[in-house]
Amino acid sequence: MPNLNYVLLSGRLVADPELRYTPKGTAVCSFRVAVNKRYKDRDTGEWKEDANFFSIVVWDRMAEMAGERLKKGSPVVVEGNLRSRSYEAQDGNRRYVVEIVSRRLQFLEKAPSTGDYSPEGAGQSDKGLEDDPFEN
Repeated sequence: MPNLNYVLLSGRLVADPELRYTPKGTAVCSFRVAVNKRYKDRDTGEWKEDANFFSIVVWDRMAEMAGERLKKGSPVVVEGNLRSRSYEAQDGNRRYVVEIVSRRLQFLEKAPSTGDYSPEGAGQSDKGLEDDPFEN
């Protein structure tokens, strides 16, 4: 049986992203996304809303773009895969984390205007970065 590890979600950032660099200079950006689910309660018939929260990690140029463009409340589509890892916390206990490693982001808000005439990203190849998938 083939293995499949694929995640696609759309939500809003719950806080500003954290952009940092590894000792070798690789950009890494971390943020959390809230994904709301609206459903009708079977017992009361009332509409309710529930939220799930996901930790996202983005690497390289996409991380730098996320750090520049995203902020608390920004809507985003994340495509990637789940990764589990563990680490030793400051208190000496082992902690386990499941996070989504993004290989593609779609920013659902336009970038702030810089007054520059050239199109954003002109002359760059940022595979996996998209502003609006429906824009021509």
